Amino acid sequence: MREPKPSFVFPFPFMLIIAHWFLLVIHGSAAESSTYIVHMDKSLFPRVFTTHHDWFESIIDSSKSATLGNSSIQSQKVYSYSQAMYGFSAVLTSQELEAVKSSLGFVAAYPDRTATIDTTHTFEFLSLDSSSGLWHASNFGEDVIVGVIDSGVWPESESFKDDGMTKKIPSKWKGTCQEGQDFNTSMCNFKLIGARYFNKGVIAGNRKVKISMNSARDTAGHGTHTSSTVAGNYVSGASYFGYAKGVARGIAPRARLAMYKVIWEEGRYSSDVLAGMDQAIADGVDVISISMGFDGVPLYEDPIAIASFAAMEKGVLVSSSAGNGGPDLGTLHNGIPWLLTVAAGTIDRTFGSLILGNGQIIIGWTLFPANAIVEDFPLIYNKNTSACNSVKSLSEVAEGIIVCDPVSDPDLVFEQRRFVREANLLGAVFISDQPLVTEGHASSPSIVISAKDAPSVIKYAKSHKYPTASIKFQQTFVGIKPAPGLADYSSRGPSPSYPGVLKPDIMAPGSRVLAAFIPDTPAAAIGNNVYLPTDYNLLSGTSMACPHASGVAALLKAAHPEWSAAAIRSALVTTASPLDNTQNPIRDYGYPSQYASPLDMGAGQIDPNKALDPGLIYDATPQDYVNLLCALNYTQKQILTITRSGSYNCAKPSFDLNYPSFIALYSNKTRSVVHKFKRTVTNVGGGPAIYRAKVTEPKGSVLTVSPETLSFRYKNEKLSYDVLIKYRKYKKENISYGDLVWIEDGGAHSVRSPIVVAPSGIV
Repeated sequence: MREPKPSFVFPFPFMLIIAHWFLLVIHGSAAESSTYIVHMDKSLFPRVFTTHHDWFESIIDSSKSATLGNSSIQSQKVYSYSQAMYGFSAVLTSQELEAVKSSLGFVAAYPDRTATIDTTHTFEFLSLDSSSGLWHASNFGEDVIVGVIDSGVWPESESFKDDGMTKKIPSKWKGTCQEGQDFNTSMCNFKLIGARYFNKGVIAGNRKVKISMNSARDTAGHGTHTSSTVAGNYVSGASYFGYAKGVARGIAPRARLAMYKVIWEEGRYSSDVLAGMDQAIADGVDVISISMGFDGVPLYEDPIAIASFAAMEKGVLVSSSAGNGGPDLGTLHNGIPWLLTVAAGTIDRTFGSLILGNGQIIIGWTLFPANAIVEDFPLIYNKNTSACNSVKSLSEVAEGIIVCDPVSDPDLVFEQRRFVREANLLGAVFISDQPLVTEGHASSPSIVISAKDAPSVIKYAKSHKYPTASIKFQQTFVGIKPAPGLADYSSRGPSPSYPGVLKPDIMAPGSRVLAAFIPDTPAAAIGNNVYLPTDYNLLSGTSMACPHASGVAALLKAAHPEWSAAAIRSALVTTASPLDNTQNPIRDYGYPSQYASPLDMGAGQIDPNKALDPGLIYDATPQDYVNLLCALNYTQKQILTITRSGSYNCAKPSFDLNYPSFIALYSNKTRSVVHKFKRTVTNVGGGPAIYRAKVTEPKGSVLTVSPETLSFRYKNEKLSYDVLIKYRKYKKENISYGDLVWIEDGGAHSVRSPIVVAPSGIV
């Protein structure tokens, strides 16, 4: 079993910095406009104007004239300021902003920001906060029960209070609140309705082991974080040391939670995992969320595969993490055909800024856990010290903010950070476009900026006689573009356990997610000897992406209680988006020059509101999965380990599972391949409907769909179609991608399935 990297590193939680997030698009196209706050020099107020309002209006009008025909018709003043600051706010295009900057008395300008944001911000990023949609259709997931298989829970967290929850637990619930060390039954309530722990496997593996916390109480923070992400209650004023401050809430804030502790500091055994999942099914959960996985085991030896089959039989959707082994292909775990596998993406949020003495503001990335005063310090960049590669050289730096040379290797940035911290500098600026995995990254007053922003900083530091800079901490910026991007650490398909089903299925927010944490362990540090706890932590990993998908699945279960686990997965896959918030293909931050492929992110970013009404679904029965196992030539006993019942048969073995995506693998020894797929879709729309196929062929392939039109006469009618993929290999092996989209006449629904054609040797 590979433990998820994110949250077990002591004394600091696992964090992954996605450097591309640092880029804040301040200047849009000529046709775009944004609100900017503009600071002016009051001492240069022209006496020709009666009031400062008149002066500001004149500047705005002049900016329109300067841009001629390119001026925005929306350009307008929003506010004038004379007390708290001197200046104005206005809606300007990028060209108008440049004209304003050339005005007499201009000091600085920066985009208008949201002062406080809600939760992890991810529910907002996923558009769950709309006035209609899945939140409202599901009544926020009311009375759906989510079982979380993890490291336990911190029951005193505000995220697990039961304010606003109905006082009647669903009658299907058969679970309990198990007493144990520092944990009694009164700690459960109408939100956290159950808590159990399973460590017999740990004890059996080491008879001399002493369990340090023999109960469902969390001592790692991972389970507290994931469970509050799924269904945490509303908590005002949550933040990570002032970052991401707002109202915390889970994706399904009115769902019930049950914790099954199977991860222990003393070990993590498949037997305990299997026991926890087994009990969750028996207790009557609707959704299981499991942010862990097992590597290098066949399906019939994988406890998650085995337990999730039983869950699927009872209509329980299992949502799992893809793993943190990216960016290489074939590193994914939980590539199990009958569950949901979730990749991790970034969100449109970053923290902190660098302000140069010339007024330039650069949005960067920092999580230094205090509102440190690093203001108007000398900015230092010279060839002798800016390598930042030794404590000795940095110790010779005069007091100020050092600008370290840009590096491409995350390990080198880690070294730079360590040397800067040990040299006790007043501040530092690091330059990188590579994702950073840096334990203790926020322990010194520093900030990371992108390589794109670096030249202007270095030029200013070298060209001015007395360059200065300030670093602003505890700032939160949202609306960053482009977002989402595929996180570099997210494991990629194809699945080693069975590559014939395209995995992962979807991507969900997984980087820098704010959620509840345990308050008795260090979550940040200042310097080398000051460690700080927090009630809410920012963590990264597919462990954080999984509970987002679990929460959406819970909402769908509430809105469509009749849907099977396969139907819910299908709705999530066929409505996911392959585009970011600039309407361009989602980027892969493991390979910044490339777009993410279906092997990286599945169908794309999860879209909860569209999943509520997918139009068509690809359903599957337990026997369909057994037919796949039979085609794999598993022995009867191997199949029985998964199915637990001899009631299934192998009369119709088939590799062609009714899945909402396609992957065609060809042998390295052959130069051409023909794959035929048969799919059956169910009309879950409002009634009669006509769908027409639109195909984007993978490069080098000819793809035929038959029939090309599906005419449904009534709701829940099932129709079938075939897909024929002909591929010819040329000079070298090639991985190519495309999609099949069924578009309803009238445009009400668009049902998209990703397609991959690849050599079998990539597994």
